[in-house]
Amino acid sequence: MGNGAKAQQKRERNQKDGKVAKSQLKVNQQACDIQCQICRSTFLKTTKAPALLEHAENKHGKGISDCFPNVQV
Repeated sequence: MGNGAKAQQKRERNQKDGKVAKSQLKVNQQACDIQCQICRSTFLKTTKAPALLEHAENKHGKGISDCFPNVQV
């Protein structure tokens, strides 16, 4: 049996599993809960306060409470 036949058999086996490739884009978009009120940049809900503070200071020269009023530090 040649390699071409093996590859074809593998494709057929994988097709039987029926797993369809899913896009991760919708899941990633839903995970972005934190939004900067100045530039509207979105951040994942797991983003820690130091990263948000760094964004506020570097991008806007403001404090974390000015950019992210709904985030508790």
